[in-house]
Amino acid sequence: MNNTELAINRIKELLLIHGPKVIGAVVVLILGLWVIRLLVRAMARMMEKRIVDPSLIPFVRGLVGAVLKVGLIISVIQMVGIETTSFIAVLGAAGLAVGMALSGTLQNFAGGVMILLFKPYKAGDLIEAQGHLGTVHSIQIFNTILKTLDNKTVILPNAPVSTGSIVNFSTEPQRRVDMTFGIGYDADIDAARGAITELINADKRILKDPAPQVVVGELADSSVNFTVRVWARSEDYWGVFFDMHEQVKKTFDAKSISIPFPQIRVHSD
Repeated sequence: MNNTELAINRIKELLLIHGPKVIGAVVVLILGLWVIRLLVRAMARMMEKRIVDPSLIPFVRGLVGAVLKVGLIISVIQMVGIETTSFIAVLGAAGLAVGMALSGTLQNFAGGVMILLFKPYKAGDLIEAQGHLGTVHSIQIFNTILKTLDNKTVILPNAPVSTGSIVNFSTEPQRRVDMTFGIGYDADIDAARGAITELINADKRILKDPAPQVVVGELADSSVNFTVRVWARSEDYWGVFFDMHEQVKKTFDAKSISIPFPQIRVHSD
């Protein structure tokens, strides 16, 4: 019997011994992938019915699908007869090395998970985080994308955002608008207060409850400063703020209520 015949016989023996295992493993792999796909889709539909944040659904689908596929592959390897202990050890060592190399990325990943789960903000909210003020454009796994008020894009890593302070201006439906208006010491306080109150009453965006406040807040070096506090819907905040400043200036001018400004007097000998 020559070498070729020996090789053929050896192959036949291997096929007889391992063939059924290999065929069974392939069948399990195909069926397993099909079942995993069905499970992931069913989970996504269930999350949609429970009104889960849309940005969280793709992440959970990908994570669950990856974990199930890794488990399926390990099971298939065991069916073929390959020892998986060393394989799992190598996989764990590789995962540790990759984790150390990508520690910053993994921290951002964990921060993204925390943000998506606890929802300190959502897309469309106006927030201030890490020294940046803007509207949340999207929440990604590693980053949060902000659009600033002057339409610049700011990319914030999720790790420091999730562990730092966050000011969310969109959480509450109402906000208090704080303003300060100064008049000269020779101006009539009651007339100035009345003028400001008339403007507040005429602006329908300003809420009656809580009641507006117009009080003398400070006797400054060159002015008597009124502290004005009014409440408005969050979306009307800046409109009320800017319009009140313009209308107060026009009204004070019309009523001859002086508004002080810094002056330097130079005396010559």
